[in-house]
Amino acid sequence: MKIPFKFKALFIATSLAFIAPTWASEAATEGFNHKIPESIMTPDEVETRIGTLKFYDGIPTQETLTKVYDNLDFIRGVDVFLNFIPATSIEGIRLGMKSMGVEKSNQVLVFDDLMDSNPLFLTGNTDTVYAAAMLDLEKDGVTVVEIPAGAGPGTVNDAYFRFVVDMGAPGPDAKKGGTYVILPPDYQGDLTPTLNGMQDRDKDTRIEMTIAGKKTKVWVAQSTSYNNWLILRGFLKEGKPDHASNMWRIGLKIYPLANANKPKKMQFTNGSGKFFNTVHANDYKFYEELWHVIQKEPISFLDPELRGQAAAIGIEKGKPFNPDAHLKAILKDAVAVGNATARSIAFKTRDKSAYLFPGKQWYTGFIGGDYQWLKDAGNGGRNMDARTLFFYLATVNTPAMALQIPGVGSNYAMTTGDNNGDILYGEKSYQVTLPANAPAKDFWSMVAYDPQTRSELQVPGGSTYPSKNNKRDKLVYNEDGSVTLYFGPKAPKGKPVANWTETTPNKAWFAMLRLYGPLQAWFDKTWAPSDFKL
Repeated sequence: MKIPFKFKALFIATSLAFIAPTWASEAATEGFNHKIPESIMTPDEVETRIGTLKFYDGIPTQETLTKVYDNLDFIRGVDVFLNFIPATSIEGIRLGMKSMGVEKSNQVLVFDDLMDSNPLFLTGNTDTVYAAAMLDLEKDGVTVVEIPAGAGPGTVNDAYFRFVVDMGAPGPDAKKGGTYVILPPDYQGDLTPTLNGMQDRDKDTRIEMTIAGKKTKVWVAQSTSYNNWLILRGFLKEGKPDHASNMWRIGLKIYPLANANKPKKMQFTNGSGKFFNTVHANDYKFYEELWHVIQKEPISFLDPELRGQAAAIGIEKGKPFNPDAHLKAILKDAVAVGNATARSIAFKTRDKSAYLFPGKQWYTGFIGGDYQWLKDAGNGGRNMDARTLFFYLATVNTPAMALQIPGVGSNYAMTTGDNNGDILYGEKSYQVTLPANAPAKDFWSMVAYDPQTRSELQVPGGSTYPSKNNKRDKLVYNEDGSVTLYFGPKAPKGKPVANWTETTPNKAWFAMLRLYGPLQAWFDKTWAPSDFKL
């Protein structure tokens, strides 16, 4: 049926009468046809933490542009510091080892008499015999590492401290020794990585290849970088390091596959008792250290997001790093705030999930129990503060430190405060008790560290081994099987001197408890150390 025009007009008018109040009831914003939501508008003046920001109709004034871009450069500088600590930490180790004459793959820094407090080395331990080498896969190509039977925890990390492969106790050889082949990031040959995880240790995943004319079964891993750090630990025997030291000096072999027929003779340098620095810079030099890493490594070494952060402040592969005086001043400020931020995260974390025991000060370096610091199985992305916490204080990244496999690998707990959360002062005396039956198949240790260097605590004129170890030291135990350790500038009266670790007056310190071969009681938290108390 055809509707007359006058009824159509009446229908439209009536409809608009009902609709009109929803759009005509609010006055149009000045300069617009309609009422514009305030949430998408920018006022002419905005008060912020960087001052008053001024705009003309949403366009920043020149004064505001200067403030905003200076702030953006500052933010980028802070982000680069926090996110690139892993890279500069490896670079610091490389430079420190180079200063000791250890820079080629056949050169190894071995701590024959354990690591004492002389070298600056992020939370190194006094309890295992370290053997460390730098692998340069750009120069050497495919590299072979032969490790002897009986090796403790060993790991290869790339130039961003990412995990490449474990060796020794947590590795696929499971302390039986064997041959590992490390492929460069740009390797184009027929070799492919084998299954090297701890979950694969019940089967032989090696492949057979020819090395120096001999058929050899090997494990294969591929790195994402050219520079790689190999760090191995040997356990004490009857409380002494001699056996492990000889094990490395006799049994450890590292050489390019291309030179397997005539490898260079291994060279070992004793790092015990020597002063050298492996810790990255906390000032403007940090950016220069990072620039060197970026120049050395392939583009594929870092994802575009990270590369973009570095490039935003002028650090880019193939280009010099020469910021003008204005940007340099901003970056000096940024690295100072970045360092303060890292120290806050590392020493007094606000992440409640970091703390291991309810009501206690002990916390973990592997927040979330993931060596990649992925939150909620990756659903929450990467916990970047957790990554900063770990790498500002520690080195060596391996699943063996995060996985809960009783009797395998190692686990750690740190504390920077007493039972009240107060700083541990070097001029005061403290005690801490470890209950009986400490859940460590191999051994446990407690080491005191300096918060400035995050290295072993130096005590001028005092002990160079600021630690206690249940296999090395003749500790005095309580009647119930527990042991109470004492920390302070002087041995406490009436207490066993064997249980005392000396501290430095007018300096702070923090502690790390290590469990090698951690047992189930540690994982289910039925065993826990006390807090430190005065």
